[in-house]
Amino acid sequence: MAQYTAEILWLRGEQDFLANTYSRRHSLRFDGGAEVAGSSSPHVVPLPMSDASAVDPEEMFVASLSNCHMLWFLTMAVKRKFVVDRYFDAATGTMEKNAEGKMAMTVVTLRPEVTFSGQNQPTREQIEQMHHRAHEECFIANSVKTEVRCEPVF
Repeated sequence: MAQYTAEILWLRGEQDFLANTYSRRHSLRFDGGAEVAGSSSPHVVPLPMSDASAVDPEEMFVASLSNCHMLWFLTMAVKRKFVVDRYFDAATGTMEKNAEGKMAMTVVTLRPEVTFSGQNQPTREQIEQMHHRAHEECFIANSVKTEVRCEPVF
């Protein structure tokens, strides 16, 4: 069993909390020491109470799925002796009401574009198989009920 931690810190300061106009900006610190600015999404809480330059939970959700998929894909490629030079994913997530009528991230679409080098080049079918296997192995995708799609860019 492995355990992962994240520290989330929000401070009111001098803001009038009960007026509900307080800033949602906060700090996210991860167990490896990385620290990023967090906020609610401007799609959920309007500006200026949100900070569009900070990372919101919905973006982190999409990034987490994309990141996990990429790491597994790289593992699949190296096991097959394919040299990956570049992996880019312009992932998106859709928030809407789910079947229970609750707001949820209902679909996350990964659009990985992978560049290979060397003599051992994978076929389109092999790339699709590696993406499929990466999706099956991804801890994050296995942890959510959101539909996660993978649409490789060739």
